[in-house]
Amino acid sequence: MKPISIHYLQHVSFEGLGCIEQWVTQNHHTLTVTRFFENDELPSLSDFDMLIIMGGPMGIYDDEEYSWLTEERQFIQQAIDANKTVLGICLGSQFIADAMGAKVYPNREKEIGWFDISLTDDGRQSRLLEGFDETFPVFHWHGDTFDLPIGASHLFQSEGCVNQAFIRNNVLGLQFHFEVTPESLKEMVKHGKEELTAGKYIQSAEEILAHQQLIPQNNDLMFTILDRIVSAKH
Repeated sequence: MKPISIHYLQHVSFEGLGCIEQWVTQNHHTLTVTRFFENDELPSLSDFDMLIIMGGPMGIYDDEEYSWLTEERQFIQQAIDANKTVLGICLGSQFIADAMGAKVYPNREKEIGWFDISLTDDGRQSRLLEGFDETFPVFHWHGDTFDLPIGASHLFQSEGCVNQAFIRNNVLGLQFHFEVTPESLKEMVKHGKEELTAGKYIQSAEEILAHQQLIPQNNDLMFTILDRIVSAKH
């Protein structure tokens, strides 16, 4: 894999790249960032090959509270239109769905904690997911969901949320957090503990932190997906 230039969008201090940063370093990619919470500027589209959009507690339409959301939505749309490789995680996947013309809205249930996802028919046939188990646990932290964009392949589903992942060409949306590390997991729990209320698909802080043995497998799957989506184009 030849090194590429990667830019990522970060919305809050406690949701960074997680294990993706390790993958970037190991593969000698160039990395830049826009931290919206520090009022960073967005780059030129010509400055990067791949865009990664991270998660955050806000919704993609909370423009009154976060004035930069309008500009961010436009930038993501432009990156997709420019045929960049794009990966969106959680909030990032919702941004991508919106940019592709799909509806984003509150899910029936919040999904916070370690819950199983399962391959769909499209997922079983996807070269991106070749060798993946049929069902396995991943870390979730979301209240919103999205309709599938037109022309996208539906890759994963869960009991609590049907549309967990999709891909269209070189644009991938993941509703869950393959990238989580022990450190980022603790930060998310610390900063989001008010959301850990009673719910069918909401675990307690203790339950979430008790399943850290699942992190290495999730990180390995993140690395596999990154290798494959980048190698497919670059």
